[in-house]
Amino acid sequence: MAQTTEYRPPERHHVEAHPTGKRLGILTLTALGVVYGDIGTSPLYAMKEAFSKPEYGLQADHATIFGFLSLVLWSLILVVSVKYIVFILRADNKGEGGILAMLALLLGAEELPARKRLLFIWLGLFGAALLYGDGIITPAISVLGAMEGLEVVSPAFHPLIVPLTLGIIVGLFSVQRHGTHRVGVLFGPLMLLWFLTIGTLGLVEVIRNPSVLVAINPAWGVRFFLGLGHQGFIALGAVVLAVTGAEALYADMGHFGKRPIRTAWFWLVLPALVLNYFGQGSLLLRDPTAVENPFFLLAPRALLYPMIAIATAAAIIASQALISGAFSLTQQCIQLGYSPRLTVVHTSAREFGQIYVPEVNAALAVGTVLVVLGFRNTGALGAAYGIAVTGTMVITSILYFAISTERWRKPVPQALALTAVFLVVDIAFLGANIVKVLHGGWVPLLLGAALFTMMTSWKRGREILRERVLDIALPLDTFLEDIARKSIHRVPGTAVFMTSESAGVPVVLLHHLKHNQVLHETVLLLSIVTDDVPEVPRPERVRIEALGQGFFRVVAHYGFMESADVKEVLQKCRDSGIATRPLNTSYYLGREQLIPRKGPWKKDGMTMNYLRKQLFALMSKNALSATQYFQLPPNRVVELGTQMEF
Repeated sequence: MAQTTEYRPPERHHVEAHPTGKRLGILTLTALGVVYGDIGTSPLYAMKEAFSKPEYGLQADHATIFGFLSLVLWSLILVVSVKYIVFILRADNKGEGGILAMLALLLGAEELPARKRLLFIWLGLFGAALLYGDGIITPAISVLGAMEGLEVVSPAFHPLIVPLTLGIIVGLFSVQRHGTHRVGVLFGPLMLLWFLTIGTLGLVEVIRNPSVLVAINPAWGVRFFLGLGHQGFIALGAVVLAVTGAEALYADMGHFGKRPIRTAWFWLVLPALVLNYFGQGSLLLRDPTAVENPFFLLAPRALLYPMIAIATAAAIIASQALISGAFSLTQQCIQLGYSPRLTVVHTSAREFGQIYVPEVNAALAVGTVLVVLGFRNTGALGAAYGIAVTGTMVITSILYFAISTERWRKPVPQALALTAVFLVVDIAFLGANIVKVLHGGWVPLLLGAALFTMMTSWKRGREILRERVLDIALPLDTFLEDIARKSIHRVPGTAVFMTSESAGVPVVLLHHLKHNQVLHETVLLLSIVTDDVPEVPRPERVRIEALGQGFFRVVAHYGFMESADVKEVLQKCRDSGIATRPLNTSYYLGREQLIPRKGPWKKDGMTMNYLRKQLFALMSKNALSATQYFQLPPNRVVELGTQMEF
């Protein structure tokens, strides 16, 4: 008789909370290649955007340059250093960060009123939707910014900028299916080289004109506003480009931990960025015509081609971080019930979190190509980028206040005082970008609204279906008594009936018994439940309840950062003494054919209009089947369909 091979799932390796010595150095270097790619490439276009676009009307004179540099410096300090590095990183959900991790942490608060819960869910989902906009715009603006360096070499290269950008972007998205673990080890050293290079170029120029250092005084930023008024406020739309990527610090906390992220920022990234921005300002003081591209004109002409190559590598790394972040965000949305099932491919057997989602990759690729073709330069893209970034920043601040008061139980005045400081800056940045909605800012807003509608429609649709299933569900006790009384014929083997409900009798089981008039000797009613935590400890993951008559209720709990593993669940069943053999196990799944009825759905305060019902039915029809998502053996799966009106 063939022996059953014991299955043990791969362990997830956690990052230690307080790394030191060599380990801290390795994590810090690795974090450079993932966390700081986005904000690290901002010098490519931030100063150029401010002083070359007519809509800002900024003149390259001493007062304006000093004022702008002062705003950039203090934005980096207040937004990134204080808000994100010091405070937002504290809002970790068992070590994990990101806007959905923050939302899950908030929803775990006790006695959270229903209206507040709904408001926070809407804010969190819209913030998540805006992050997908980042995933489209970041590759476009970063690679375009690097390619625009060719114009500094020779204006004759101008016609090649867009085609070369498109080629790099298409290549970047094409290699995603292979995973990044093989080249990821290069990201840290490359970004280290990038920050050392841009910091050195800036330092050389600052040494030539040290008077630019007076911009450290925040009074210059105040004078900037007083002198320019409305025009100065609008210029904040360019200042915010210097802090893009701050959200990545929080989102990637689970991969590296807080200490490496903070170490990299204060010891390398912040000094390099400040030196480069001040170097660009010094160059503009010396040569106002350098506004065409102050970043690349910092470099000696002999180093332009190497600088373009390094900038392109940095842009690719920045893009990769946002693309990978979109994959992780999608996995969280699926697990938390805000997205239909999609293909999630684990590209590394050793590195946790290395995943690839083909459907999301294709959508991001198409979106990025369209953005490049539509905007064609970094100046035009700045407005779209600013809306996505500032919208997410405002939502993060509001959710942080909610966590402080609802979860941590801090006094409202204390939490409000801190959040008010954050929101004054965030809303000022958002207001400066709102005026550019017609100039490209509509792109992330439209995308965010569309994704928000899809996520909320999916969640509401699943809740409605759950209500419908519960309405027609048969109590389990009644069913088992009926089974014992009728003496249903039992056949050897194990039947696994997968159900989203951990109570009552699955509809698919009733259909199977009605049509086949037979049951297996062992019947498992398997439910996969996602908890509001990043991961569930393995000993607490599977709960098995013997129901009698050969029936067992099996409930498997997973976190929103994990993928359900049916093989692991069945191994737990075997470890508990339930006789299940892979070659003698059949899986029974239900597949609903949804029929939206005219008019809205209304029940117990739950509503859904007809258009959203149609959207939900369409999404359900195109969702990945449970067989593929849970990687069940296709030759052991039986699907039973049912029509359901709603």
